[in-house]
Amino acid sequence: MTRTNPLRDPKDRRLPRIAGPSALVIFGVTGDLSRRKLMPAVYDLANRGLLPPGFSLVGFGRRPWSDEDFAATFRKAAKKHSRTEFRDEVWDRLAEGIRFVQGEFDDDDAFDRLSQTLVSLDETRGTGGNTAFYLSVPPDAFPTVCEQLKRSGLADQRDGWRRVVIEKPFGHDLESAKKLNAVVNDVFPEQSVFRIDHYLGKETVQNILALRFANQLFEPTWNSHYVDSVQITMAEDIGLGGRAGYYDGIGAARDVIQNHLLQLMALIAMEEPTSFHPAELQAEKIKVLSAASPVEPLDETSARGQYGPGWQGSEKVVGLLQEEGFSHTSTTETYAAITVEIASRRWAGVPFYLRTGKRLGRRVTEIALMFKRAPHLPFDDTMTEELGQNALVIRVQPDEGVTLRFGSKVPGSSMEVRDVNMDFSYGEAFTVSSPEAYERLILDVLLGEPSLFPVNAEVELSWKILDPVLEMWAAGGKPEEYESGTWGPDSADAVLARTGRTWRRP
Repeated sequence: MTRTNPLRDPKDRRLPRIAGPSALVIFGVTGDLSRRKLMPAVYDLANRGLLPPGFSLVGFGRRPWSDEDFAATFRKAAKKHSRTEFRDEVWDRLAEGIRFVQGEFDDDDAFDRLSQTLVSLDETRGTGGNTAFYLSVPPDAFPTVCEQLKRSGLADQRDGWRRVVIEKPFGHDLESAKKLNAVVNDVFPEQSVFRIDHYLGKETVQNILALRFANQLFEPTWNSHYVDSVQITMAEDIGLGGRAGYYDGIGAARDVIQNHLLQLMALIAMEEPTSFHPAELQAEKIKVLSAASPVEPLDETSARGQYGPGWQGSEKVVGLLQEEGFSHTSTTETYAAITVEIASRRWAGVPFYLRTGKRLGRRVTEIALMFKRAPHLPFDDTMTEELGQNALVIRVQPDEGVTLRFGSKVPGSSMEVRDVNMDFSYGEAFTVSSPEAYERLILDVLLGEPSLFPVNAEVELSWKILDPVLEMWAAGGKPEEYESGTWGPDSADAVLARTGRTWRRP
């Protein structure tokens, strides 16, 4: 059987993948995520010609909006945040299918009105009864919304497909994740559940698979014989002003490591799939996560911190406990680092260091494979004073690309070797700009393409890896304070120093 590659356009790669007849319902449409990311992504897809002529967007929220009020909000968000040029003819065509339904999540009448709205759109715009429900709502609202979708018949798959999109966090530990998965799967079959991890929609993350499996150059060294360690970093330079309601009690590990960083680790460490069919891709990631565990002793191989006052560039900033909405006794960490080992023939003995934090030195996300030093260097010490480890660095953001660091002779009559970088940048190599992550992910939902979305097993295995660390931290008092604008607490440096390693400075 011939299978298409979901990581590229089928057959003729010059032809775009266009969604079929469909509608998208956004719960929580008045929120910040919807305005900054979801609505602009929908507009960009329409502007690129990737949505069908009758595509319809329905917003569901508590505000007493008319269809025109919602359309005005959508237009403003699209003009402000869309990636592509705003064109009136595209907007006019898209606006014909915009509707708004007012109501609470526990309001039976509101969901009945939503059902009638979708039936009307099918009759007038030809959506085929195909509907994706995007739950841009707090996790504790998932069960209520899912139950309402079931009660009202909106989740019924008989008259067209129905799919549900869930934003992270997927629970707050393994037990809650299992309960949440059970609630969702009681209404939607697993193949109709799309758990959004926007990092997996980024172009550079997808390029990990191309880098690994399209190039014979890297495969022979992609193992414990040559790789000393792997560092996966997601650093932010912003604080948490205004986000206390969401972030307090969640923390950096649950917010980033459990989903983004462990997914990146799985893509880096997985074996080559038999094809890029979603089931084969997911199976290889599951093998990695099944073999992964935090390195003992946990108190020495992990670190957590909480940013204090300091300087972010030229700006004086306050610490977390001085941010509006945070308790002065909060133990929520804004920095987290863990060490993971993978019990496989390929990766035995290679530590994977995962770290994330806010108010760090700069905004950057990268994956660095640090290679072992050459077993023998036929040079005097004075010839290689500045020579470090070879490294392959995959930059996910903000400057997407790949850097290879290696030793090279300094021009001159003497033999002196120093580190140099060979750099590839997406912006310079390709004239076509990369789509935003939510563009790719929303289109994949409408196409029914689940390759980039974690399934139940991946979510639960990720919590199984992280839970022991979280439990140890919970019993260990407050996080260590670190100065804003630095690269985290001293305990994070100690995690690597115990094995003679250091963090790479992005």
